[in-house]
Amino acid sequence: MSIRFRSLLAVALLTTFSAFAQKEKTVMVGGADMYPSKNIIENAVNSKDHTTLVAAVKAAGLVETLSGAGPFTVFAPVNEAFAGLPAGTVDNLLKPENKAMLTSVLTYHVIPGKVDSKSVAKMIKDGNGKTMAKTVQGEELTFSMKGKDLIVTDSKGNMAKVTIADVYQSNGVIHVIDKVLMP
Repeated sequence: MSIRFRSLLAVALLTTFSAFAQKEKTVMVGGADMYPSKNIIENAVNSKDHTTLVAAVKAAGLVETLSGAGPFTVFAPVNEAFAGLPAGTVDNLLKPENKAMLTSVLTYHVIPGKVDSKSVAKMIKDGNGKTMAKTVQGEELTFSMKGKDLIVTDSKGNMAKVTIADVYQSNGVIHVIDKVLMP
């Protein structure tokens, strides 16, 4: 193989790889790339910041649902958010006898459809500073802006800040939040 041919082959391979990499724009969450071609579960299991959430989703039996077609918009609390709950809350929710309560809490973090931060910001603007969305659980979340931060408020008045927005998935979008929302 001539040097010229190898050089052309290398350029062709790099161009192909580069085109694929541009198509597959990832976002880093919890030390791992989140790939738009993977579903919510396939990505979430790789985030070191979401091990508690993944364990809770497994305990609630929601893996199959969140691996499904969707689309879903998930507000994903980080491990520190779960750690900020009163002592014993997470352990209590993970008990088999509390599966219904755990499912209610988790589905309260999901709204149907694929809603990115630009859409939420427009709805907030159109709503004179706030907007609401019904969750899969059935209750509503309230969205507002605090400066440039997107804030999600639960039915109890607890506020979570979106720390990483628009993590696109094959079956929806994830927005990382810093607090656990409670119905």
